[in-house]
Amino acid sequence: MSQAISNTKKVAQAPKLYASAAKIRGATDEPTWVKYLLIATTIGFLTLFLFVPLVAVFVEAFRKGVGAYLASFSDSSAIAAIKLTLITAGIAVPLNLVFGLAAAWAIAKFEFLGKSFLITLIDLPFAVSPVISGLIYVLLFGMQGWLGPWLESQDIQIIFAVPGIVLATIFVTFPFVAREIIPLMQEQGTEEEQAAITLGASGWQAFWYVTLPNVRWALLYGVILCNARAMGEFGAVSVVSGHVRGQTNTIPLHVEILYNEYNFVAAFAVASLLALLALVTLAAKSIVEARIHSSTPESLEPTPAEVSA
Repeated sequence: MSQAISNTKKVAQAPKLYASAAKIRGATDEPTWVKYLLIATTIGFLTLFLFVPLVAVFVEAFRKGVGAYLASFSDSSAIAAIKLTLITAGIAVPLNLVFGLAAAWAIAKFEFLGKSFLITLIDLPFAVSPVISGLIYVLLFGMQGWLGPWLESQDIQIIFAVPGIVLATIFVTFPFVAREIIPLMQEQGTEEEQAAITLGASGWQAFWYVTLPNVRWALLYGVILCNARAMGEFGAVSVVSGHVRGQTNTIPLHVEILYNEYNFVAAFAVASLLALLALVTLAAKSIVEARIHSSTPESLEPTPAEVSA
């Protein structure tokens, strides 16, 4: 009986609680003209700095017709640049996926000495200029670097070759996967893994059947961002590549060479590949974000209890 009376009181108080929530939201409302001004400012900024340059790339690429556009990709140097870019991304992204999973699992699920230092190292590429990171590889593996004479004696070439490009790309892209899944793993805690181990699962089984499914969309999100950065990286790759045409030029470096040679149509045509990659990345990013939000059952709206508190 007392439970029924309590429920009746809660139902009676619900309109007041939701009214309080409405008042709270109303207190933060802005005048209509302010909303439209902010929207117009945002659209104007995006149009000037995003949409106009994007449209200009395709306009310049097709300025001399579709034939000239397609002919830009028949050049052997362009084909070599595309192949090298795909090879570099094909090596860097899987390695960063494995590293990101391992680092996130260790940081979120375990306590160990040096944990804060590891997190700092993961954030290092965000703080260091890509050009500086490329220069570090030159100082390490170049002819006049610390390991350069030994590498030369072993007939191993890293700088001005594909290995150096791959190393530089890995360095500038390895935070993306880890940084997407570390917060999610930390939020989820270790209860589910501990329950699985209590029921007889091994550590690998707990990871494969419990941890990994819980972070699969965040993991895919990080891989998408990592791949986009790997294929579009310019600064670090420019330092270690040597700009050997047809051998160590990726797509961004090939675009730079074409532009410096005043071959604008070919430069914008090849650049349109990167623009298309950006659009595909944006679409994939939006789809993954929608799946992440749809897989989260909790609502972000305040509950009556939270408003009354």
